[in-house]
Amino acid sequence: MGKTYILKEFGQNEYEDVAYFNFEQDSRLDDFFNGRINPHAIIERLSIYLEKKITPGRTLVIFDEVQNSPEALNSLKYFQEEANEFHIASAGSLLGLKVGKSTPFPVGKVTFLELYPFSFGEFLEGIGRPGLRQVLNNKTTFELLETSFHEELLQILRLYYFIGGMPEAVAQYVKDKDLKKVRNIQNEILAAYLHDFAKHTTKTEAIRLSHVWDAIPGQLAKENKKFKYTEISKYARSRDYADSIQWLTDAGVIFKCFNIKTPKLPLSGYREDLIFKVYLLDVGLLGSRLGLSERTILEGNRLFAEYNGAFVENFVAQELVANGFKELYYWTSKSLAEVDFIIAYEELVFPLEVKAGTSKKKKSLIVYNEKYHPEILSRTTLMNFKHDGNIYNYPLYGVSCFPHLSLNKASTS
Repeated sequence: MGKTYILKEFGQNEYEDVAYFNFEQDSRLDDFFNGRINPHAIIERLSIYLEKKITPGRTLVIFDEVQNSPEALNSLKYFQEEANEFHIASAGSLLGLKVGKSTPFPVGKVTFLELYPFSFGEFLEGIGRPGLRQVLNNKTTFELLETSFHEELLQILRLYYFIGGMPEAVAQYVKDKDLKKVRNIQNEILAAYLHDFAKHTTKTEAIRLSHVWDAIPGQLAKENKKFKYTEISKYARSRDYADSIQWLTDAGVIFKCFNIKTPKLPLSGYREDLIFKVYLLDVGLLGSRLGLSERTILEGNRLFAEYNGAFVENFVAQELVANGFKELYYWTSKSLAEVDFIIAYEELVFPLEVKAGTSKKKKSLIVYNEKYHPEILSRTTLMNFKHDGNIYNYPLYGVSCFPHLSLNKASTS
């Protein structure tokens, strides 16, 4: 899984040595944490068990799947207070903590890091194209990118749609460029999620989670991407599956995007709790779920419109979350218009319309503009950076520039 891969890579790159302990794979590790917690004694026993010396400041100690050992989880408090010369990184499922109600937790003694799949910018860095990432990071105006940069970024975006941002999948591609191996890794990750459903819930709950999980790709592939419980099964109801959707949201494997009645601050005050879209955490995993062939990377812009733009919307949602917009919203006006994302930034509301191709049509933005008269309207397409009146076009590969780039432009106009 991504978190384990990242921690091991971090340890190998930044420390002289790594001491790795997995509490799911090795239940015997629990024995070292029983009784009175003495951090120095624990380290001594772990060193003997691993047959290698754990050196303060030079060895990164990794406790993986730490939620499986309440005693080890609780020991983090004592390591911080009594033995903070040892560098300890822990990884695990927050779901395991949520379902284990009696599990003690070292509140205030642990620093949390929320990890997401690589954003497109991070992907550029990961495949050895940091210069292109810098080109996007340095954008301050809506002047066109050089054609060579624009076309290359679109081609790499097609690649990203297939590979996605899971660290192990990206590393596999960098290693030998074998997309079949990348797909195998994605399938393994998806299988691990199904395993987690069964591991952290009852049998009945696991079945419901699987039903929701199976329904998501098909729902995204529809023109109307609003989540419908009847797509799970003919007789499915909100009361039966709402908890399952929240479970997946808490797990971080899906993002919910709520419909709002009116685009006013705070957006959360105008959201329709029962009307929402659901996106997967990673566009590469979505492609794996839908059986996307690697040939589509070579087939021009067809990939961007495939499955009614499911990949495009999912990609944009993923980019927004990775760039700090954790609450996603969209707006509809009955059957007249739909603006795919509504974002709050710098005390302003920014609408963003997503287009799979190079279409210049902006019907939904026009309806939105006539109703609310915002200072800035935004859309993202396959076209280059462009500014026309109060409409700002972001190329899909440049969604990370939204909305601050248009705000900078508007403030200097």
